[in-house]
Amino acid sequence: MVKSLMDVHVVVTGASSGLGYAMAEALLGEGAKVALASRPSPKLAEAVKKLKDKGYTTVFELPLDVRSEESVEDAVKWVKTEWGQIDVLVNNAGIGMRTVNPNFLTEPQPFFHVSPEGFRNLIDTNVTGYFLTSRGFTPLMVEQGKGKIINISMNYETMKRKGFVPYGPSRAATESLSYIMAEDLKEFGVSVNMLLPGGATVTGMIPDEVRKELEGNFQLLKPEIMAKPIVFLASEQSEGITGERLVATEFDNWLKERNK
Repeated sequence: MVKSLMDVHVVVTGASSGLGYAMAEALLGEGAKVALASRPSPKLAEAVKKLKDKGYTTVFELPLDVRSEESVEDAVKWVKTEWGQIDVLVNNAGIGMRTVNPNFLTEPQPFFHVSPEGFRNLIDTNVTGYFLTSRGFTPLMVEQGKGKIINISMNYETMKRKGFVPYGPSRAATESLSYIMAEDLKEFGVSVNMLLPGGATVTGMIPDEVRKELEGNFQLLKPEIMAKPIVFLASEQSEGITGERLVATEFDNWLKERNK
């Protein structure tokens, strides 16, 4: 069986766990060369080793702090030196509400209780990080005359939910950023699309004790829900699609409607 992503070079940020790891594994499964990008840590090295142990030979470790221009520049240099090209950038690195309120799901706090430092830290990662990483890799895509950027987002409900400052505003901002990026890059043959799970997902953004409580009330999505749509967006099947917002739980229906 021919794999759909042979010779496709992908950088996935925030790939050491959660959605990023699941997407990286799905892309590797279709033959892509995938750089797992995350802040340098034993966790990143372990994630790469785990995938290699599963038999994936085209996985690479790429230290990257999305909040730092210098770190992004180093990552871009690595891609140019090691690969000579980048076909897909998946912006996924982010931090959640637990960084400003560990009990955000059970005891939401109003925005005026959020510290300025906590607000800035989350926005720097979730919004500025998407900007800096896209800004770093886009010139290479423009030079190639092709490329795909996929920005990971969350439900609209999250952007309006009580006690969700600054996470909600960060994702609203990344969606606006995505739409504008898509317009800016149309003339250069580079697409920009958004992908979100479609519900609460089992990731490190939800504390373990809260996760157990939630699982007792309703079904949390598994990170693997992102596998099928991320492969589609990274492949030739998505050529000509830009400025779209895909919801993983609705992907099959979306694709069926599109192919009618």
